[in-house]
This record gives sequence, C-alpha cells and structure tokens, in this order.
Amino acid sequence: MEETDREAVATAVQRVAGMLQRPDQLDKVEQYRRREARKKASVEARLKAAIQSQLDGVRTGLSQLHNALNDVKDIQQSLIDVNKDWRQSINTIENLKDVKDAVVQHSQLAAAVENLKNIFSVPEIVRETHDLIERGELLHAHRKLMDLECSRDNLMYEQYRMDSKNTHDMNLIHTYFGDMQKLSEELAKQLWMVVQRSLVTVRRDPTLLVSVVRIIEREEKIDRRMLDRKKQTGFIPPGRPKSWKEKMFNILERTVSTRIEGTQADTRESDKMWLVRHLEIIRKYVLDDLLVAKTLLDQCFPPHYDIFNRLLNMYHQALATRMQELAAEDLEANEIVSLLTWVLNTYTSAEMMGNSELSPEVDVNSLDPLISQNVVDQLLSKYMSTLTSNIIGWLRKALETDKKDWIKETEPEADQDGYYQTTLPAIVFQMFEQNLQVAAQINEDLKAKVLILCLQQMNSFLTRYKDEAQLYKEDHLKNRQYPQCYVQYMIAVINNCQTFKESIISLKRKYLKSDMEDVLSISHTNMDATLDIIAKEGCSSLLDEVFMDLEPHLNELMTKKWLMGSNAVGTICVTVEDYFNDFAKIKKPYKKTMTLEAHRRVVVEYIRAIMLKRISFKNAEERKEGAERMIKEAEQFRFLFKKLAAGSGEDTEGLCDIIEAIAEVIKLTDPSLLYLEVSTLVSKYPDIRDDHIAALLTVRGDASRDMKQTIIETLDQGPSQPNPNYVPIFKEITVPTLTVPKLLK
Repeated sequence: MEETDREAVATAVQRVAGMLQRPDQLDKVEQYRRREARKKASVEARLKAAIQSQLDGVRTGLSQLHNALNDVKDIQQSLIDVNKDWRQSINTIENLKDVKDAVVQHSQLAAAVENLKNIFSVPEIVRETHDLIERGELLHAHRKLMDLECSRDNLMYEQYRMDSKNTHDMNLIHTYFGDMQKLSEELAKQLWMVVQRSLVTVRRDPTLLVSVVRIIEREEKIDRRMLDRKKQTGFIPPGRPKSWKEKMFNILERTVSTRIEGTQADTRESDKMWLVRHLEIIRKYVLDDLLVAKTLLDQCFPPHYDIFNRLLNMYHQALATRMQELAAEDLEANEIVSLLTWVLNTYTSAEMMGNSELSPEVDVNSLDPLISQNVVDQLLSKYMSTLTSNIIGWLRKALETDKKDWIKETEPEADQDGYYQTTLPAIVFQMFEQNLQVAAQINEDLKAKVLILCLQQMNSFLTRYKDEAQLYKEDHLKNRQYPQCYVQYMIAVINNCQTFKESIISLKRKYLKSDMEDVLSISHTNMDATLDIIAKEGCSSLLDEVFMDLEPHLNELMTKKWLMGSNAVGTICVTVEDYFNDFAKIKKPYKKTMTLEAHRRVVVEYIRAIMLKRISFKNAEERKEGAERMIKEAEQFRFLFKKLAAGSGEDTEGLCDIIEAIAEVIKLTDPSLLYLEVSTLVSKYPDIRDDHIAALLTVRGDASRDMKQTIIETLDQGPSQPNPNYVPIFKEITVPTLTVPKLLK
C-alpha cells in the first residue's frame, strides 16, 4: 500500500507540475481543484457500482446452488420410489402376456379387415389390371398393381410379425396373390418393349416413355422402402427388390449392342465393300441416336439418371466390342484400312463424335480408344504384309498384261507429244498412288512405310522388267518377222523408263517428307541406274535391228564393187533415216543418246570394213578414187547425223573426221611421207594399234613388208600425246589375227 501511495503522490506531483508551468496558471488553481474533485467522485462511484454488481452475482449463484441441491435430493428419492415400484410389478407384467398376444392378434385382424375389400376383389382387380396393360394404360395398370402388392405385403408382414416360422400361412397368402406376380411380369415386358424402342418412341410418343420412367421410379422408391424395413424387421416381400432401374439400363445396353451388330447387312461374299457399308451405317445410326438422346431423350428422364452419358458409354463400349470382333476377323488389306481409318479418324471426326451438335457433352479427347494400340499395331503389321504380297502380285500381273501388248499387231498408243508408250507406268503408279492415299487416311507413319514399300518393290519390279525386255529381244531375234511391231513396242519400253523416272520423282515430292530423303536416296539411285540400263539395252537392241538390215550393205564397203560405184552408203543412210523416223517417237534423253550411238556405230562399222582388208588398191589412181569416195561418204554420214541430231546441241562431226583422216593416209601419193601421215593419224587417235596400221597399209597396196614393219616399230618408240576429249573408237575394232604375223614374216 505504501508503494502504491508513493506512486500516486509522484503521479499527482507530475500532473500538478504540468498544470502550473506558467505564472498565469496560478489564477486557475481553484478551478483545477474542483475538476479533479469531480473526477475523483466519478471514479469512486463506478468502483462502488462494480463491487455491488459482483456481490449481487455471488448472492444469486449461491441461491441457485442451494435450489439445485434440493432438486437432486428430490430426484434421488423419486428413483428410490420407482425402483421399489418396479420390483413390486414384475409379477404383474408376466400376468399381462395374454393381453399382449391379444393386442398383436387384434393388430393383424385390423390389418386383415382393412384389406378385406382388396382381398375379396383380387381376381377382379387382376382382370382390370390385365385389360389396362393390354390397352397400353401402363400408369393406371401400375397403380392397381401397387394396391394389390401393398395388400399382400401388409398381410404377409403381419403374419411374419405374429409367427415368422409359420410358412404355411405365408405360402397361402403368396398363392392367393399368385396372379399378381404374372401381372408384374406382363407389365415389365411392356415396359422393356418401350425401353427397347425408346429412341423411336421418344420421337413419336414421348408421353409413353415418360410413363415408363415414372413407373420405374415408383418401383425404385418401393424397393428402397422395403429394404429399409428389412433392416429393421428382417422381413421383405417376395420379388423384392425388383431393381427395374438396373434392368432398364441392362435392356438399353443389350439394345445398343444389338443395334450395332445388326447394321451388318452384307458379307464379303455378297459385297466386297461390306465393311465400308457396315461402318458407314454404324456411323449414321450412332450419330442419329446420340443426337436424339441429347435433344429429346434427356428430357424424359430425371437428371440423376444422366441418361445421355450412360447411353454414350453404352455406345462406346458396344462399338469397342464390335471393332475388336472385326479386328479379330481375317480381314483383307483394304478392309484393314477401312477399319483403322474409321476407328482412328472417322470416330472422333466432325462426322461422328466430334459433331458440333454433340458438344460440349461429348469430348473426343476423353474417349478411350476403341481398340488397343497393340491391336492397331497387329493390324498395321498384317496390312503391310498383305500389301507387300498384293503389290508383288499387282506388279507381276501388270507386267504380264504389258507383255501381251508387246506382241500385238497394232502399234502402241502415243502420248500427247506423240511418243510411244504403254499403260504400264500409269497402272503401276496409279496403284501406288491409291495405296498411299489410303495409307494417308490412317496416319503419316503408315504413309511413309507404304511409300518405302512401293519404292522397294519398284526396285525389284524394274529388275524383272529389264529381264523381260531382254527376253523380248531374244525372242525377236529368233524370228525377226515376229512380233510385227517389235520396234514400236521397244520404243515404248524405252519411253516407259523416262516415264517411270518422272513418276518416281513426282511420287516422292508428293508423299515423302524432307527428313526421309536420305533413307530413300540409295534406292532412288538404284532405280535410276536400272532404268538407264533398260533404256540403254533397248536402244542397243533397236540399233542391232538397224545394223542387221544394214549388214549386206556394210559388207559391200571397201570391196571392188564399192570401188566401182556401189550405192551401199546411200542405202545405209536411207535405211538409218527411215528407222530414225520411227525412233523420233523416243523421248529426248534417250533419243539423243541413241543418235550419238548410231553415229558411232556407223563409223565403227565403216572403219571395220577398212580394217578387214577386203580391197587392196593397185595404184595411185585407185587410192585417190577410193579416198575421195571415203571422204564423200564421210560427208554423207556427217550430213545425215547432223540432220538426225538437229536441236540436240551435240557435235556430230568428230567421228566422221576419223574416216577422212584414214582417207588422207590412203590418198597420199608420196610413199616417203607415209610415216609422217600415219604418225599424225596415231597422234590424233592414240588407241590405234599396230594391227590397225598394218591393215591400213595393206589396203593402200603400195607399202612393202619392210616399210610396214619400220613404220610400226618407229611409231611404237615415239611419244604419244592423246587428246583429252577423244573417246577411243579403235579398241572396238578387231583385225583378223593372221594378218599381222603374215606381214611381219
């Protein structure tokens, strides 16, 4: 207390010091004193009030505790009295058992009396209910059925309460109401018929469907009530729970499955497009049904049925089952494509589940796959295997068909530019194009695999094509009169090579991704090489044909008859030009090559005729005449092949220069200059061999054996400076082997 007083005094001193800091504040001392006195009185009054309030509360609490104590004592006394009374009344309760049994019996009799009217009218109600069902008044029929079931259930319940082991009376009640069970089954049959046709009924008579749903809902409520009573009493009427809601969904599920399976109207034997038709019918039916379910059916069912999503799941499961069944069948390649295209693309497209009218309820991204990836891979593997066999068969058949055309007596067709061709390239690449388009419908990976397969098989096919073209040539050589249009069809084969090249490039450009170029570059190179070989061999066979006709005229060259004025070269030129009128039907890349080859072979054959030493000029006059004739004929060849090569941009004069160079050696009048002239010839054409020089000197007719040997030996020792642009030609020309040894003896 002393410490508190000291703190109070110190606080008062501070307050007074704060009030009296200036002299003029001394005049207000009395005013300050009165103000502080008022504050003190106010604080004391509040303290008194608070203390008084606390005292009143304590007084009230003590009073309530006293009352509670008195109440507890009273209750204790009452419990003692109740316990005493209960002990005294035990015997009395046992004496009331007969009364209790009478009450139970009275309750049962009261229930019987209450249902007496219904009990006596059961047969009549059954007939009425049956008539209502037949007339389609299902709601009224169900109401009467409910009344009958209620009467039966109440009687059986009372019997159960009275004596649950008395099965005789229970069976008696059950038998009496036996027709009621038949009515229930008959009504259920009508309900399930409506449910099965719900998607049709909802369009024609939605009221009927609503009535069915109401009946099912009533039964569901009764089922729940009976199950609750079973938990309490252990009793449940026969036939409960009916579970009609569950049965309804089972019926719908079976109906959906049947509808999906029933869309197959054809078989492979009756229609090769059976699967396409089947899948299209499924697509149309499912889409139509789901649209009806969303717009109409959903309004006929309570929201908690979630009927649209339930139906959606049923259709999805039914489709998955059907697709798996189809996938397990022995499908052909086109059928596998149809199935996978439908499953992977059509199903989720705007034509079906992705239809805008089904959103947002249907989310295609949340739908499970209709068939597993493993099954998809198996189908794709089977498809690729089947497709490989099919492509091999198609290519073989196409080639066989083309070969039949080769022996026709009519010329092959020409394209818009007038070049001969057969239908083989178009057939082959149309087949490839169709298969690639089909594969692209499934996915990009399959398209790439099919493209690789097509090009691989094309590679093998071209090898067979080359072999068949060679056999065609060999068969023709056995009888040159057959086939009649051999030249024209061989031209078509050559042109097909160019068409194949262009088609391969077009196919790759259209279907090949840039990142796969490297994978197929080797295959493409091999195909180009094979096509070039086919074309080259074809051109060679055509030139063989030309030179077989030229052979009699080539044999006249460098003979006495030739020197006397034979027109062999003129005939050769006319024959070559005539053939090249047909060869004009060859496409440019190969025509150009063929013209150059024909030019080279004519010159080679001409030089070979010289080297065969059919003639040996007797004097300078003959040598001059023969050389001038050679120069003239070289000019004829030059003019011919310049004409044939018009527009090709190729230099066709170099080959004929060889003939003229040889003619200059033969024409030379001064034998002393012969070595110089021959050395000039050798320097220009370094592939000339010793036997060529010996044969040439033999044709001159004025060179002695020693001169020949000297010139040859001297030339062997001299340096050679070949022209880098020169293409060897003498290496193809052989000289009779006996000639050189005879000369050198």
